[in-house]
Amino acid sequence: MSASAFPQKRTRPRRPVWEEKPSPLGQLGKGTVLTLVVAAVVVPIWVVVVTSLSSAKTINEAGGYVVIPREFNPSAYLAIFSGGQVTEAILVSTLVTTAGTVLSLVLTVLAAYGLSRSGSLWHRPILFFFLLTFLIQPGMIPSYLVVTGLGLKDNLLALILPTAVSAFNLVVLRAFFMGIPGELLDSARIDGAGEMRILTQIVLPLSKAVTAVVGLLYAVVYWNAFFNAILYIDRNDLNPVQRVLQQFMLAGQTPNDVGAGAVMHIPGLGYTTPPSLAIKMAVVVVTLVPALLVYPFVQRHFTKGVIIGAVKG
Repeated sequence: MSASAFPQKRTRPRRPVWEEKPSPLGQLGKGTVLTLVVAAVVVPIWVVVVTSLSSAKTINEAGGYVVIPREFNPSAYLAIFSGGQVTEAILVSTLVTTAGTVLSLVLTVLAAYGLSRSGSLWHRPILFFFLLTFLIQPGMIPSYLVVTGLGLKDNLLALILPTAVSAFNLVVLRAFFMGIPGELLDSARIDGAGEMRILTQIVLPLSKAVTAVVGLLYAVVYWNAFFNAILYIDRNDLNPVQRVLQQFMLAGQTPNDVGAGAVMHIPGLGYTTPPSLAIKMAVVVVTLVPALLVYPFVQRHFTKGVIIGAVKG
């Protein structure tokens, strides 16, 4: 008899490995890894927050950093917000971050939109100039000579202008703008809309996700920057909060006007002295809070924006 006379068993197509249902051992491994990753992020933050809210007695008994809270003592936060150097540094960082993010977004959006139009003036030379910065960095000494030569020493503009435009963010925005259908823009031109109106009323509303991501990246860079302050700022009243934190953590400095060693009165706790370590940890918490507050509002755009340009299956 021929082999065709017997019905052949139909085999089920094998799914790719990434679509297979994980085994119990695989699920246990994934859960363990995720738990360790979360613990590696949460535990240090927990230790910093608990230490910043601990008294000198608790810190001494723990031998340094406190893991288990015992006594609630907010004297470190009262000290840094009492109008001293940390308070001034927070105001400086807030001003630099707000003004710098707005300026960087405006410049990056305008440059990216102009470079996304193939017929724009000097399109290729300007694009080549921006891409060249990926390969050639000016270096610290030339940058210092340029900034000081422009008279920006001890000026907040020295914390903004040198990093006003990121070539990477510009390329990301340009790639997104180039993906917008040209027919849509041409129809707006036929209706009499100018380039600025097309940008503000058509392109930007379609680019909320990527613009939010780029804005968040700029804000994080400005808030966390401290090296430019080391180079260009000598006045203590113009130091950003990250520069003050760097002085606390690395140089071991604790300015007297912060309140370390001073006796403070706290309602319900009486008179207490904020320990130096608690003040340092309180400054660390203050530097973390803005990012934790801003990220939830841009998170829905962030998830969409970071996959722009990814390979679609």
